[in-house]
Amino acid sequence: MNDLWQFQQTLTRRLSIGALVSILLGLGMFLFRTPLWNGIAIQFVAWGLIDLLIAQGGALGTRKRLARLTVEQAAAAAPQEARNLARILWINTALDVLYMLGGVLAARFPGASNPLWLGTGIGIFLQGAFLFFFDWFHALRVPRP
Repeated sequence: MNDLWQFQQTLTRRLSIGALVSILLGLGMFLFRTPLWNGIAIQFVAWGLIDLLIAQGGALGTRKRLARLTVEQAAAAAPQEARNLARILWINTALDVLYMLGGVLAARFPGASNPLWLGTGIGIFLQGAFLFFFDWFHALRVPRP
């Protein structure tokens, strides 16, 4: 297996770990029992579940593609796969900025008078920030076969 396919496995494993950490942190935040913390907790659990589904779907897709290809075919497909992966990560990085902005807006406007919305906005911002750095870090490191 070449570097790109190993990188994709590493990427999905890291996203799965990040998702599980987010879910566990979110569940722990419910112990504080305040609207602010509940808003943050809901976002951590929800984004963690979505990230876990994305990671597992990506891992399954990679395994299925590799199962269909010979070693030579996998090596030949790697350059296009690398371009596709890099493009997805860069698009996601840009979207993450929008998520952070959405979190700021949620915290600023409905959150100004509602602690649950303030927590929701903070949670969205924090999840967007995590994904921004995650996607950016990995986009810079996609192997170029």
